[in-house]
Formats: sequence, structure tokens, C-alpha cells
Amino acid sequence: MFLWFHKLGSPPHFYRIAGKWLPWLGALFLLSLVAGLYGGLFLAPTDYQQGESYRIIFIHVPAAWMSLFIYVSMAFCGVVIIVWRMKLAEIVLISSAPIGASFTFLALATGSLWGKPMWGTWWVWDARLTSELILLFLYLGVIGLHNAIEDKRVASRAVAILAIVGVVNIPIIHYSVEWWNSLHQGPTITKMGKPNMPPSMYIPLLIMALAFQIYYVLALFQSCRAEILKRERNSKWVEELNGD
Repeated sequence: MFLWFHKLGSPPHFYRIAGKWLPWLGALFLLSLVAGLYGGLFLAPTDYQQGESYRIIFIHVPAAWMSLFIYVSMAFCGVVIIVWRMKLAEIVLISSAPIGASFTFLALATGSLWGKPMWGTWWVWDARLTSELILLFLYLGVIGLHNAIEDKRVASRAVAILAIVGVVNIPIIHYSVEWWNSLHQGPTITKMGKPNMPPSMYIPLLIMALAFQIYYVLALFQSCRAEILKRERNSKWVEELNGD
């Protein structure tokens, strides 16, 4: 197990493994995306309170989940960087930041579109919305800090610390609707007891969450491969790869 983990942490080995997985991930993403959208937009019934406008949930909720998941993944990579100084963890962290920022922006944008008919306004300084906006700033901070430092090994350690410190915002986002009075609705899928959604609604939602998860891995592999080539461009294995 340790040998497998050590090999996976090697940039050349990861580059080759990721390249083999890309076509399969692309196919899985398209299949799950089509299934989730079809189930959410056509098969799921109309909500008795919100009407058809609730269907944005099939984009908004998975995007919000991914915004939290990716940042936690970055913080984990930050710990690996600080403790073991693994190069691949540096690459995964910085490659994840733009993807996480995109999901966070998508969650905020779709939430605003959903909030207008429900709350009568595009934006409120609600605890959930404000903490999610802070998360977007954290993502942008990681990207900006990494680009501002020329030495990428030093930059990686700096963004690792920022990612670890910023992870304190994740439980605030998750529990904000329980800790403070909030316009934002409470949890549905994760709520204990009787579910707040019928299977015809939450199954497409879970499929969309799976599609977004696969997309993250797909985009991450592509971004990591590009970053590996950039960092290892003077390595012998990259020269051999270009020769092929």
C-alpha cells in the first residue's frame, strides 16, 4: 500500500495514470450529467410551493457541495505539503483552486437566481451567503498568492498554510443555517428522519452531485497534467515524451 501511494505521488507516474483515466471520466461525466438533468428537469414533479423555479436546485446544491469538498481537499493537500513536502500535493492543491472557485461562483450565481423569486431580492447578507462569498475570496486568494510568488516551492508552502487556515470557514458555511437565523433553507438530503424531498427529486439531485464530482476529477487530472509538464519541462522523461 505504501509503495502504491509512493508511486502515485510521482509526477511522471501520475501523468500517465491520469491520461489513461481521462476518456473514461469524460464518458462517465456525460452519462451522469444527462441522466441527472433529465431526471431533474423533466421527471421530477413540480414543487407545490416554489413551482418550477425550484429546479435550479439540481445545479445550485451540487455546486455548493463541491465548493466545500474541493476546499477541504485543498486543505488536506496543504497538510501533506507541510508535513511530507510532496510535489504532487502541491500540484493538486493549486490545480484545484480554479475549479473550486468556479463551483463557488456557480453556487452563488444560481443561489441569487433562486433567491430573487423566493426572497424578492438577488442578494442578502445572510450568514450562509456571506460565508460562501468568503469562500470564493479564499479560493481567489490561493490563486493570487501562488501567482505572486516566483519560486513555486515557496509559493506552494504559502498557499498550503492559507488553505489550512481558511478551512475554518467550511463548518461555518455548513452549520450557518442552524447557528443563526437565516433566510436560506435548512438541509434536506442530510437531514435525519423523514426526508424533505421525494425520491423523484433527490435521486436526480444525487446523480447531479455525482456528475459534478466526476467533472472535478476530470478537470483536476487535465489541469494537473498541464502543471506537471510545465514544472517538469526540463526533465528527461518529458523530453522522451515529446520525442514520442
